[in-house]
Amino acid sequence: MTKVLHVITGWDRGGAEQQVLLLVRHLPVHCDIAVLTGTGNLTAAARAAGAGVHHIRMRGNSDPRAVPRLARLMRRGKYDVVHTHLYRACVHGRLAARIAGIGRVIATEHSLGDGHIEGRRTSAAVRLLYRATELLGEATIAVSPTVAHRLRGWGVPASRLLTLPNGIDPEAYAFDPRHRAAVRAHLGIGADEFIVGSVGRLVSTKRLDLLIGALSHTERGRLLIVGDGPVRGDLERLAADLGVTERVIFTGDRADVPAVLSAMDLYATPSTQETFGLSVLEALASGLPVLYSVCPALTDLPSNAAPQAKRLPPTEGAWRAAIEQAAAAPSRHVRLHPPPAVAHYAITRQIEPLVRLYEHGPQAIGASVPSSVSPA
Repeated sequence: MTKVLHVITGWDRGGAEQQVLLLVRHLPVHCDIAVLTGTGNLTAAARAAGAGVHHIRMRGNSDPRAVPRLARLMRRGKYDVVHTHLYRACVHGRLAARIAGIGRVIATEHSLGDGHIEGRRTSAAVRLLYRATELLGEATIAVSPTVAHRLRGWGVPASRLLTLPNGIDPEAYAFDPRHRAAVRAHLGIGADEFIVGSVGRLVSTKRLDLLIGALSHTERGRLLIVGDGPVRGDLERLAADLGVTERVIFTGDRADVPAVLSAMDLYATPSTQETFGLSVLEALASGLPVLYSVCPALTDLPSNAAPQAKRLPPTEGAWRAAIEQAAAAPSRHVRLHPPPAVAHYAITRQIEPLVRLYEHGPQAIGASVPSSVSPA
């Protein structure tokens, strides 16, 4: 059986980490995971899926011990493939794989935004280091055409790029009325209250301030914010300043996102920077109507792929009007059928091309590409 080592920067509940965990659960190959920093809270879940988890305990971006430790792990594990995820893991993982003599090295770029990558500015030095180490691998996977376009702008040749979108397990996010009742009871939400929700890391580009501002201009509904991050304090102070503290619920990070989505009535994400938009697909899989500003996963598809998703400009007035309309609708608590976009991004569609890539290299992908994966 093919042995794959996934190398990732951290191992918390971010989008890239969840994607690696999903791959571990579905790939018909043996997978282990090397985590550069921290201990993470997904280790037990990965081990339950049959993956070994190895913590490199990297101290800072220039820790000289990280690459040798990774290389020793790769040699000891006798891996056939190294698959890296996120900027630091791609840089250090490719170097270690070259030292360890691993022939097949694949990278997935999850978080390349417009002018930033994983929260750091995309300076000339960052781009140069990325391009130099990219040449040490066989191919780089972009999770959306948007990311592929940005990588080409960095100077990564199109011949080295593949577009393979993130996947979702639709059944895992299916609406469950029991979860809805349990989460609402736990959070002190009434059965008939209209709940607008959002899930993700609390950073400035998510523009959750727009949702809090919109809520302050309407008496309808409450706002459920799931996640944590550097601007949480700012958002809590904004809610207090606008007099809506009692109507905004901050849950912090939660492991039961599917259950929390079941508790919502409308999903809202005014984010202005996304490389894919996985949370939107998760909400659609739960049967929620969705309001969004940026979601490459949907804009890369025909408009009828998700008719219950509406795109809005990132302005407070637009969001206030849309929320008021949704809250006043007779169908405000009605669950919808997941749209075609959810099936399009089902994880089962991503597995077969990825296995071909592992076993036969990029040339096995370019010749006959299914609709869910295409050369960049």
